[in-house]
Amino acid sequence: MAPENNYLTVKELADIMSISRIAVFNKIKLGRIKAEKIGRNYIIYKKDLPEIFAPELSQKNKTDIEAGVRRVLKDYGETIKQLGKE
Repeated sequence: MAPENNYLTVKELADIMSISRIAVFNKIKLGRIKAEKIGRNYIIYKKDLPEIFAPELSQKNKTDIEAGVRRVLKDYGETIKQLGKE
């Protein structure tokens, strides 16, 4: 039985995410995936996987979501209230 690593290779992460290795490399280059370069290869620590799969929303994203919710409530607030009563 092989010892369990605390990291994934680019190929392993690409397989898990169902994307190409090139897409993983691009995300690493853009800083969307934290990785450590070991020689010519990159490794991704398993402890960083939650950040990769559930990234935190940026402040701009939060502001955009809030604005969208306010717009929907303004336009459809009465309808939503009536639906809630049913």
